[in-house]
Amino acid sequence: MLNIVVLVSGGGTNLQALINAEKDGKIQNGRICCVISSKPGAYALERAQQNGIKTRVLNRKEYPDVASYSQAVLAALQEEQADLVVYAGFMTILDESVCSAYPNRMMNVHPALIPSFCGKGFYGLHVHEAALEKGVKLTGATVHFVTAVCDGGPIILQKAVPVENGDTPETLQKRVMEQAEWEILPRAVSLFCEGKIKVENGLAYVLD
Repeated sequence: MLNIVVLVSGGGTNLQALINAEKDGKIQNGRICCVISSKPGAYALERAQQNGIKTRVLNRKEYPDVASYSQAVLAALQEEQADLVVYAGFMTILDESVCSAYPNRMMNVHPALIPSFCGKGFYGLHVHEAALEKGVKLTGATVHFVTAVCDGGPIILQKAVPVENGDTPETLQKRVMEQAEWEILPRAVSLFCEGKIKVENGLAYVLD
């Protein structure tokens, strides 16, 4: 049984999707052992506590720079004996030391079909605003491994979601979460815990 540590910063809707999937038996060979928040008061912490999951707060504002904060997060991950680290709305930048310590063992869900609308500055509603401004007919979500390159790690799973006439960034965000993010993130976590993801030459392959 692998230890899954989830990093959060806000409401924790993707965390809730993971909790629900674990309860429903959809995450094989893994359990969420700890939720770490970058700020106190995040509703994600309450979601974890309601489900008996250990929580920790590492307040980003209490650290002078990215390096010192990254070392604190790394130490916490090691203390929790993390086998897999999942970014679930974690809005804090960590330096390369963390992903180097967990190569192909940290994953993130991004609310677009990478390589579209990704990289620095593309987060939250900004992603959906950009998609609507471009007039794309399909958007979606991507689960990828975390590397030093923002949104640049090996792609694990993707799911497309249609853009509808009259969409606002808010309605599109909701549809992408409900139809894509909440589905493919738990699936990717389970695939990892089952040993069904292989990375070769910077590309991720899902094994049958």
